[in-house]
Amino acid sequence: MFEGVIPAMVTPFKEDFSVDYEGIARNLDYLEKHVNALVPAGTTGEAATLSYEEHIEVVRYVAETSKLPVIGGAGSNSTREAIWLAKEVEKAGADAAMLVTPYYNKPNQNGLYEHYKTVASEVSIPIIVYNVPSRTGINTTPELVRKLAEIENVVGIKEASGNLKQISEIIRTVPEDFVLLSGDDFLTLPILCLGGRGVISVAANVAPHLMKEMYTAFAEGNLSRATELHHRLSPLFEVLFIDTNPIPVKKAMNLMGLAAGKPRLPLIELPEEKTEKLRAVLRELNLI
Repeated sequence: MFEGVIPAMVTPFKEDFSVDYEGIARNLDYLEKHVNALVPAGTTGEAATLSYEEHIEVVRYVAETSKLPVIGGAGSNSTREAIWLAKEVEKAGADAAMLVTPYYNKPNQNGLYEHYKTVASEVSIPIIVYNVPSRTGINTTPELVRKLAEIENVVGIKEASGNLKQISEIIRTVPEDFVLLSGDDFLTLPILCLGGRGVISVAANVAPHLMKEMYTAFAEGNLSRATELHHRLSPLFEVLFIDTNPIPVKKAMNLMGLAAGKPRLPLIELPEEKTEKLRAVLRELNLI
């Protein structure tokens, strides 16, 4: 469940910005033969602008429609709210929950520990910590991750700090069964070399076959082929963050004929100048 290529799914919207469930089904058809698990209703899924009802229903729909393991996005800057959402994700059929670190109120490391410990005590499914300091304003240190790894159902971390020294220290010091997943497409191959188990990926929404080929090459010991694919994919990794995620990936999926629609405000569509750069990369990779 917690290895390989795991797309952080977009939430497609119709013209009226309601959730496009038929679009989710189309995207699943595109993804499923290449990826190992799915993350609906995370950052890339615009969880911040989904209502609670939409959030839970998106997770439920993916869990009921796909045969792959589902890691439901959850988490909040309120521990009580995070408990409620994690329980609802569990009831919706998710196999695990991914909880972003509390944002805005900036708890210290002891507060973070108590937050995750409290949530973990209330749910029975595995929990993956999501560390993304650029969005939350706080970082989970290696020392904290070691403590969290001692909690029975805290099984891994999605690491999007961009700090390879920190990532190396986490992998070196946590138990072998605690999983570290890359949260940054560009760093996936370096993180695999350090002992990471896979990636929760934005790029896998548009190039799941190439992401899986890179992961498989590495897993089979063919580092030269994995490196070749990393370099081939690097322009895609860069252009998908030419603006705030998920603005570029939604535009890419629209250009490819997949389901995405426009992002919800306060996010807006990718401007034309950036769209041309995105289009050029997609053509280079034969995606359009």
